[in-house]
Amino acid sequence: MKNIKKLILTATFVLTVSISFAQIFDWRGPERSGVYNETGLLKSWPDGGPKLLWEVEGLGEGYGSVTISDKAIFVTGRKDDLDVLTALSCDGKKLWSTVYGNSWMKNFTGTRGIPVIYNNNIFLVSGQGELVCLNSEGKIIWKKNHYELYESQPLMFGISESPLVFDDKVIVSPGRNKASMVAFNNKTGEVIWEAEPLNEGPQYINPKLINHNGRKLIVTITESHIIGIDAKDGKLVWKLNYEEINQTEGRPRKNHANTPLYRDGKIFISNGYLYASFMIELSNDGSEAKVVWKSRDIGPHHGGMVLLGNYIYSTNYLSNSMGDWVCIDWNTGETMWTERWENKGSIISADNMLYIFEEKSGNVGLVNPTPKKFDLVSSFQITKGEGPFWAHPVIRDGKLYLRHGEVLMVYSIK
Repeated sequence: MKNIKKLILTATFVLTVSISFAQIFDWRGPERSGVYNETGLLKSWPDGGPKLLWEVEGLGEGYGSVTISDKAIFVTGRKDDLDVLTALSCDGKKLWSTVYGNSWMKNFTGTRGIPVIYNNNIFLVSGQGELVCLNSEGKIIWKKNHYELYESQPLMFGISESPLVFDDKVIVSPGRNKASMVAFNNKTGEVIWEAEPLNEGPQYINPKLINHNGRKLIVTITESHIIGIDAKDGKLVWKLNYEEINQTEGRPRKNHANTPLYRDGKIFISNGYLYASFMIELSNDGSEAKVVWKSRDIGPHHGGMVLLGNYIYSTNYLSNSMGDWVCIDWNTGETMWTERWENKGSIISADNMLYIFEEKSGNVGLVNPTPKKFDLVSSFQITKGEGPFWAHPVIRDGKLYLRHGEVLMVYSIK
């Protein structure tokens, strides 16, 4: 009897833990790091690339990568002037499609926002600023246009923010004169807090949530500042003037699009358009931030960056249409190598390998990460789809997901 009672108590405890655990599938994988928790992947590919498992066409014009939950694959696309979210089964069969908002129609009209799956609900932002919550069957639970609510307006390339979701909050960044950032209740859409306005326009950044010595901070970039916001109450904890510490001659464009990296109290900020990159160090309680080194050899346009060991792998920005692949030291900012391979593009990592997706011609590379040289192991080229190759690769369950325009291609890399 005692053993049975003990078993019941243990089962109750396990059940309680499982219910309270939040399951999230996010932009660029765990903690938005670009590093996917996969093992047993191929260390080289056959000629012509890994085996194509399946492909889907007609998803709508889009530059956003897929988000994959335990139940389905989610991808956005523009059809006419509407943004559509499509759910696919694990073998590529269409489950449902839902119109979730209005498209950005002024230039580069494909969808940019990537869905975030949190406790079986789906959160995403339309090209016109509609923050939307849907259930796993594609039904809209609530919708708020935070750009209209906070009297903001999209930048010249539309809205490219994937909402940040954690605890009971979903975070977006309207900018301008009402609020630099807003937390909505992710179940009801009611406002929880509003961060103080900086009277600056928004950017194309997907914010980073960090846990620094037990304190949760949200790090992002506005038009002219790098800011840290307390995730609990929305108070502005610190800000650094991006323009002053950058000190770039001429007039660099303010089109910031890369999620920061974080480790052990240090934050790495890097963007293209001739902006310098910075390593920022936080005080023990996270209330202060200072720049500890600067580099002008790295500066991804919008392809992201990954941290493996003590090295950052990414690209630089030479122009809108050209850039090199780069490796720098996390601790010192020393440039380890710079290599021209086709063109700049997006980068992720899994099973201690780099996956790079060149943005102009659709070349895909498998790279051995080493600070000694750019060590390309295998490559192949995407031939389907139209437009720039801007969607970041995604890896899940031994499969490589590559999106180009209206086409999604899935490869076996196990």
